[in-house]
Amino acid sequence: MKDSSFAQFKHRLGLEVLNHPVITANPYTPWFREGVISLEQARAFLVQFSVFSNEFLFAQLRKMVNADTIEEMRSSKEILANEIGVGYRGRTRDDAELGSLEGTVEGGTFHFGAAHFELLLRMAKPLNLTLAQLGKRRFGTPDTLHFCDELMRLYSNEDYAVAEAASWAVENWAAAGFWDDLVSGWRAFREAQDLPGLNIGFFSWHARLEQTHAQHTWDELETFYRERDVDEDAFVRDANEMLDGVLVFWKGLDEQRRHIGEASTLAIAS
Repeated sequence: MKDSSFAQFKHRLGLEVLNHPVITANPYTPWFREGVISLEQARAFLVQFSVFSNEFLFAQLRKMVNADTIEEMRSSKEILANEIGVGYRGRTRDDAELGSLEGTVEGGTFHFGAAHFELLLRMAKPLNLTLAQLGKRRFGTPDTLHFCDELMRLYSNEDYAVAEAASWAVENWAAAGFWDDLVSGWRAFREAQDLPGLNIGFFSWHARLEQTHAQHTWDELETFYRERDVDEDAFVRDANEMLDGVLVFWKGLDEQRRHIGEASTLAIAS
């Protein structure tokens, strides 16, 4: 019965969640992919992404603390440890510093430089951005902070069923291709601005990571579904609410880059 039920639930998720506009029609990344980005627009984007990247650590820590089982706690701990610089140990070592694209942090090696936020810091240097200008909540726009607050409310909710729905939604957003758009945009920007030292490893590494996570996300959901009495209506609602929060983030970035572009045009005209 559970086999049949999960297949039906998976079909429902495809219809009612995976067609969310932040997955199917991201308002920002198609523009970014083209690489026609001013230095000011690039700097503004990196600041907002750095705020999200740092705020995510709080949500991940809280999700770990709120876990109901040791398996759930360790799963969250794996992500948190990798975020702060412990590489995965897998069958292959895909990067000398960052480790493997899949595997476990158990027995992995910690490197300060492998922390995801430090990857952003290295990238920011050629753009004349420093640690003092990045990652702090006070630098976030209202839209960025709304997204971060929704992560705290949903992704790390004390009710692990809510957290699971939000986590599943976040993983499917991450696997929807926006990382590839950002990598393409940064490469074009690097060439156009003649910045050969611009290290886009943060974005290219995440793009590669997400290619390995898509099936894992469904496997984890199936295990969760089999082990619990899942309220499907609540799961769909919570997943969509999480994606609504993600969409606010991208809409905010789109409005920000348009405002910067319009201001530049007016400055040139005057």
